[in-house]
Amino acid sequence: MKTSITSIFSFFLAIFLLLVVSPSSAISSNSSSYEGFIQCLKIKSDPSSPISAVLYDENNSSYSSVLETYIRNLRFNESTTPKPRLIITAKHVSHIQAAIVCAKANGMQMKIRSGGHDYEGVSYWSAVPNFFILDMFNFRSVNVSIEDESAWVESGALLGEIYYRIAEKSSTHGFPAGVCPTVGVGGHFSGGGYGNMMRKYGLSVDNIVDAQMIDVNGKLLDRKSMGEDLFWAITGGGGSSFGVVLSYKIKLVSVPKIVTVFRVRRTYDRNLSELVYRYQQVAADKLPEELFLRLTLDVVNGTNRATFLAMFLGNSQQLLSVMNLSFPELGLNQTDCTEMSWVESVLFWTNFPAGTPVNALLSRVPQSLTYLKRKSDYLKKPIPKQGLELLFKKMVELQTPQLTFNPYGGRMAEIPSSEKPFPHRAGNIAKLQYATNWNEDGEEAANRYLNLTAELFAFMTPYVSMAPREAFLNYRDLDIGTNSNGRNSYIEGAVYGVKYFKDNFNRLVKIKTKVDPRNFFRNEQSIPVLPWRK
Repeated sequence: MKTSITSIFSFFLAIFLLLVVSPSSAISSNSSSYEGFIQCLKIKSDPSSPISAVLYDENNSSYSSVLETYIRNLRFNESTTPKPRLIITAKHVSHIQAAIVCAKANGMQMKIRSGGHDYEGVSYWSAVPNFFILDMFNFRSVNVSIEDESAWVESGALLGEIYYRIAEKSSTHGFPAGVCPTVGVGGHFSGGGYGNMMRKYGLSVDNIVDAQMIDVNGKLLDRKSMGEDLFWAITGGGGSSFGVVLSYKIKLVSVPKIVTVFRVRRTYDRNLSELVYRYQQVAADKLPEELFLRLTLDVVNGTNRATFLAMFLGNSQQLLSVMNLSFPELGLNQTDCTEMSWVESVLFWTNFPAGTPVNALLSRVPQSLTYLKRKSDYLKKPIPKQGLELLFKKMVELQTPQLTFNPYGGRMAEIPSSEKPFPHRAGNIAKLQYATNWNEDGEEAANRYLNLTAELFAFMTPYVSMAPREAFLNYRDLDIGTNSNGRNSYIEGAVYGVKYFKDNFNRLVKIKTKVDPRNFFRNEQSIPVLPWRK
């Protein structure tokens, strides 16, 4: 009986300790880990560049400003959004090395932010209490060499800064990357990076020839010292799963002195089903690779609308000839077309007013900030006309979400799917983006607009890729799977990993397991390690 009473007492004592003592112990542990982290940072950083000046915690008057400056989705700037214990605005390589070494030693999770455009805010929030942000915006140099047609760009530089610095030195060079000038290099390049020259030159990562990064041991590596596997992984597989990428060396591409752009809108009463159906037939396979013709479907005043946005590497007469031959249904006129320099076309595509000086590309302030949700799909076969009619009806019902077609073909269809981690090459008509923006704050509004986006995404299921339903890493979408980075990390990672990377996923996992076996560099959708280790 005594043994039984002792056992019962022990059981209830254990429960008591679990419910009462453990939480306070956890808080104490978190606090001591954080204090140890701070002390370690001060010891490990280079004395010639003290790290104290770039540390911002919640007691610092500039903390909120530093945190919010590079938040590009207001969904993740709410009072309920988890906040970092610390922000390190690194200015020296030793700051980054110290952050890695000390975070490992003290159980802190690192989030790496360059431009803050991650659609799900993964670079600046975490469900893990003990996390900090390594903010890379001070690493922003862009060094262009027209002589060897290349440039070294640091990961905290913005795309607009790259374009401006190239145009500063040459009117016949450019680089194939995104059309939003405030997007940061670090996330954009490491996830693949695409823009309106991808049909001519491929993705950003198809034009990267070298890189510098700091690995999990704090070592500074270039392409030669990191090896081809790791270089492959950080050019399309998401750099933040493997280390901290400092810079990329990019290969510049040729652009004509004059390019031509147009933005043409058509409404439902202009035989829209026939027009969009025809677009699907020509955008990837019939139009020359010098022409990128984006289509965006939306609803205005209860009416379906299609916007055709073009960038052509040539003059307007050449463009009109191409369009009249391959896509006369659009009815393009000379007055629709505008000739300009390549760098000016970036401003046009970003909806800057006509006449805006090109130095606007140097601004780090976005034109607007909203609450937003993005999702992606891949279109392999044309949506039939009947399906388009149903799509238009659904979009009128939903009102807010937009659907954008980004055409593939050209160079994108020529590069093997295993050349880079990004696998979406031949066989695609277009990459689709679902976009919903709103200006109402609060959880109720967010859930309403998220549900509208999810409903359009669900409607499109019969018309897009399947097994897997493919997705684009740069269009981050936590709906397709997340990772708790625990015992089931590989299984959880495969859910979204196969959608983003298809057959390249397991190669990424093997590289990750080799270079970061303890999974220090992790986030909600990072590359996992293998579930076993030799």
